[in-house]
Amino acid sequence: EVQLVESGGGLVQTGGSLRLSCAASGFSFDDYAIGWFRQAPGKEREGISCISTEHGDEYYADSVKGRFTMSIDNAKNTVYLQMNSLQSEDTAVYYCAITGGRCWVVAGSYDMNYWGNGTLVTVSS
Repeated sequence: EVQLVESGGGLVQTGGSLRLSCAASGFSFDDYAIGWFRQAPGKEREGISCISTEHGDEYYADSVKGRFTMSIDNAKNTVYLQMNSLQSEDTAVYYCAITGGRCWVVAGSYDMNYWGNGTLVTVSS
């Protein structure tokens, strides 16, 4: 059974940092691309980053490029999203998800095969 469990969200001040974690089980990172999405209140879901080990793909949305870094710890079966220089517009629920396709699925904010339940990030001034 595939499971994705996000953690690490919370309240942070503008300019601060957070690291989100996604504990993964029931699949291999070699077989799926894994991405991070976010959805702010009243806005559409946005695919913001992706890694595909199988295809050597990596993707970051322009809105987070240079500030957010995604990484995979295979030994811990955990995916991380390091978020720096956070701004109010980064306030959203953040989800990790996997697809049997490539990172363009995340870039296009298309549906994924499996989703976590999300973790809330609130950036306050």
